[in-house]
Amino acid sequence: MAGYNRQSVYLPDRDGLEKCAAAAGEKKFRASQLENWLYVRFARSFDEMSNLPGSFRRFLCENFLSPCETLSLLETAADRSGTVKYLWRLCDGELIETVGIPSGERMTVCVSSQAGCGFGCAFCASCKNGFSRNLDCAEIVAQAALVSAQAGGKPDNIVFMGIGEPFANYDNVLAAARRFNGCFGIGARKITVSTCGVVPGILRYACEPEQFELAVSLHAPDDEMRSRLMPVNRRWPIRELMAACREYTARTNRIVTFEYILVDGLNCSRRHASELLALLKDLKCRVNLIPLNPVNGFFWRAPSREICRAFGEFLTSHGLNTTLRHSRGGNVNASCGQLRRARASSLCAGETAGNCLENTAQCAGKEEK
Repeated sequence: MAGYNRQSVYLPDRDGLEKCAAAAGEKKFRASQLENWLYVRFARSFDEMSNLPGSFRRFLCENFLSPCETLSLLETAADRSGTVKYLWRLCDGELIETVGIPSGERMTVCVSSQAGCGFGCAFCASCKNGFSRNLDCAEIVAQAALVSAQAGGKPDNIVFMGIGEPFANYDNVLAAARRFNGCFGIGARKITVSTCGVVPGILRYACEPEQFELAVSLHAPDDEMRSRLMPVNRRWPIRELMAACREYTARTNRIVTFEYILVDGLNCSRRHASELLALLKDLKCRVNLIPLNPVNGFFWRAPSREICRAFGEFLTSHGLNTTLRHSRGGNVNASCGQLRRARASSLCAGETAGNCLENTAQCAGKEEK
């Protein structure tokens, strides 16, 4: 990481932690204690790790970035639903976002996989300042660990729906997903990777042994409209995307979740619903409908609740598993990348860092009652 000779303490796997303990002259069980502090008790600093010898903690301080050095918290914002957005600064000064989304006694954490995004979806603020770099495994894992520390417990679900395209950072995303599964103890089917439609990534993902879930941002039933909203469609049009999704379901016997943001006057008519139904027929899938969360620079708006309900009811009445969700957190820059973009703009205007989420509408929803 730029500016540091030390790597994050989240970067080593279990074998790496054992080697770390050995290098410090400690017995093997110290690695288990360290792992417990990182992934069960969610310590933010090495000083909190009270059952580790002082000499081991000093070794860690000298050789590794602590959790709160891996990600520095700049800002939080919460809405009435309890959804909390976290803005972090990385070691090289890049900014990323994470979202904690409560639902009853459960919590979902939405993590970012890149600093910025290069895919240019029209309704997403993540791409407005361009793509900077991929996050490494430690920077992804640290997001969930530090949100867990704030929330007082581990998440029930992890969704890769924050800033960035996960399949453009495939190896680090899969490494982090495995860490969530193995070290956090979150079930594989409680971990979802979302893509804007990167077909090679879907096909590779279909071959992984774990039962991680797949979500695909669709948002339009035809190539013309989808290419307007999502430039990735010009590279992998709907026909290729659907073929990859069918290959995924055939290989894994798992469903695909399609995310469909409803935009007033653009993609929510009865004709669009009929085309979407025809597109997804005979495909093992579910559809999440999400009214648009406001995004600066995108001048459309969400349809009325009546239009949203009618769209969903049409799909459901024709046998398509459909859930209408309603956006949460729109009053606090909930849409993907807005908090990051606002802070970056203020820094450019002269604010110092010391004065100091894609949270996509997809991951910031709950079922409409």
